[in-house]
Amino acid sequence: MAKAGGEKAIREVCEHRGYWLRAINVRTNHVHTVVSAELKPEPILQAFQAYATRKLREKALLTRDIKPWARHGSTPYLWKERHVARAIEYVLYGQGDELPSFDD
Repeated sequence: MAKAGGEKAIREVCEHRGYWLRAINVRTNHVHTVVSAELKPEPILQAFQAYATRKLREKALLTRDIKPWARHGSTPYLWKERHVARAIEYVLYGQGDELPSFDD
């Protein structure tokens, strides 16, 4: 997934549906997010996948016959603020080196 396109799709989902995007890190082959919302995490993940798939297909980066997603992503509940803080730190700083920009 292109970094800018993937991040844009997730930000659009959050804005449109009223989710609080607390952290995001788009990698070359997966995405990490921390999101606060008043619903189960599975529909949030499904919305992220649907928006991102649509964006990839609009840009002709993904054909209709390809299903790009694993059957399920990680959707843990973070009940305590300290757990949210740890998840945010992991998403922002625990993913290795920053990806280079190829947009210039």
